[in-house]
Amino acid sequence: MKTWTCRDRRPLLDRGFFLKVEDHTVALPDGRVIADWPVVITPDYVNILARTTEQRFIFFRQHKYMAPGMTLSPPGGYLDPGEAPLAAARRELREETGYADGEWIHLGSFVVDSNRGCGNAHLYLALDVRKDAEPSSDDLEDQEMVQLTRDEVERALAENACAIVSAAALIALGLRTIDARSTSSGPCADRINPGVRF
Repeated sequence: MKTWTCRDRRPLLDRGFFLKVEDHTVALPDGRVIADWPVVITPDYVNILARTTEQRFIFFRQHKYMAPGMTLSPPGGYLDPGEAPLAAARRELREETGYADGEWIHLGSFVVDSNRGCGNAHLYLALDVRKDAEPSSDDLEDQEMVQLTRDEVERALAENACAIVSAAALIALGLRTIDARSTSSGPCADRINPGVRF
């Protein structure tokens, strides 16, 4: 299958680490050329569905600038330059919550906007995490850390209490993975990866 090809790019806006915008000249498989295709470049980020040894899921109740009202958000944040996604996920969880260790499962890496870019979301499930430090987050938002039961997490998802698409996707993928692991048997039961294969 033929793909779109970038023939040229030119910068439109450079706000440093957090935001760049470019115009691309894009050639389509049928020969048409689009001269001004805007592409948004933002840093990759991680989100973590973390479940404690007490079977509670860690979230924050907070206001996000572009999300309506109060929302439930999972721990997470931007990758530092050159940082691997798993290392960023472990760092962000410890910084924001004080929890660490546990078993880590990569749920997938996803393009945020398939036509414009906007970075990639790297989603992780962390099971049996334990508190080993006090949080040392530099987040700008006022936030309250909460620990929810499985039923409370499912209700929050059903009631759109998670107003951020990556958070909703994280919860759905994470709960699906937990369920698949609990119904599987055999030596590979702990290696289930729900990533889509074509």
